[in-house]
Amino acid sequence: MVEELSLEDLLTKVEKGELKLHELDKVLGDSNRATEVRRMFLERFTGVKLDNVGKTVIDFNTVVGRNIENTIGAAQIPIGIAGPLRVIGDYANGLYYIPLATTEGALVASVNRGAKIITEAGGARSKVINDGMTRAPVLTVPSVIDAVELVNWVNEHFNEIKSVAESTSRHAKLMSIQPFIVGNNVWLRFKFTTGDAMGMNMVTIATDRAIKYILSNFPKARLVALSGNMCVDKKANAVNFLLGRGKTVVSEAIIPKRILENWGVTAEDVAEVNNRKNLLGSALAHSFGFNAHFANIIAAIFIATGQDVAQTVESSMGITWMEPLDNGDLYVSITLPSLEVGTVGGGTGLPTQRELLQMLGVYGSGNPPGTNALKFAEIVAAAVLAGEINLVLALARDELARAHEMLGRAGKAISK
Repeated sequence: MVEELSLEDLLTKVEKGELKLHELDKVLGDSNRATEVRRMFLERFTGVKLDNVGKTVIDFNTVVGRNIENTIGAAQIPIGIAGPLRVIGDYANGLYYIPLATTEGALVASVNRGAKIITEAGGARSKVINDGMTRAPVLTVPSVIDAVELVNWVNEHFNEIKSVAESTSRHAKLMSIQPFIVGNNVWLRFKFTTGDAMGMNMVTIATDRAIKYILSNFPKARLVALSGNMCVDKKANAVNFLLGRGKTVVSEAIIPKRILENWGVTAEDVAEVNNRKNLLGSALAHSFGFNAHFANIIAAIFIATGQDVAQTVESSMGITWMEPLDNGDLYVSITLPSLEVGTVGGGTGLPTQRELLQMLGVYGSGNPPGTNALKFAEIVAAAVLAGEINLVLALARDELARAHEMLGRAGKAISK
């Protein structure tokens, strides 16, 4: 039998094409051994040793078929922590250390200094103001007359569609179906709450069931694609910026005049950088991000905690707002319209990522369900706020280049 062959015999079969690389898991019945065979095959084929690729704590039997295919090992990215950061939210309330997986020197130090400023100022207030994962199939009908008729039928039968969709999961709850019509094409943007899961797979399955029900009752319609790109997933877009996808979160803080003076700046100095850089500069660029570097913090947290890293694209859209107050203090807020995070499913169960979610007190399903993901969203938003405060402050102090020289070139950390 194949599983009884020696490693050398297995490699010979792969090299001869008698065994496909993707077949190894099934024929061996052990994804850890299949991973080793694939890695050794690549070493022979390329002449490059992959010793470090093979060093991992991951049991591939737990991830193949769930998170990945054709495994050869794992990528290791340094993880740093920033904090403590005080977060005051409906679900998160306390001091948190923020895990950041990154290869960019100065990023952890940047968030760390911002966390220090926010915590000294009393904390970041975070609020989830909208929650819902979406999937938007595109259907075609003979004419615009039929398109309007289809939309009217969906609206009139919403409760029946809701019942069908929710039968696929105990956590998926259909909130709305928003229609968009272009000629004889109809997009139906389904919006669900999904408990503690980020929920994209959950809503895809639920939407598929709902669409089949709609088509069986409205035969003039034909499904073109279950995802019609009005969802919108993994693409910068205006729809999610305005309507939200995942969690829409705001985090805010007031930085007292005394703290700003300690850094040698005024509220007006810092707000001017934000206005001319983040707002006017982004407007000139027609950017979907009116901010300094949301994506830096979002991506680093996503990698560290097992989120879908590709969703950094829409999750890092957003606006930084800074406003000098009459007493010399500075009001600062960040708004994330489309933060797509979860604490169950996806990569959250990987060993390293699970530990870091546990460190934040958000791993797994909350009690009641959904509260862990909401808590996590509040913490992430506060961390983004910390990164924004520090970078804009650094620009106001004209120390950005010096920070990267010192922290991005094996130098010593900037301290104050």
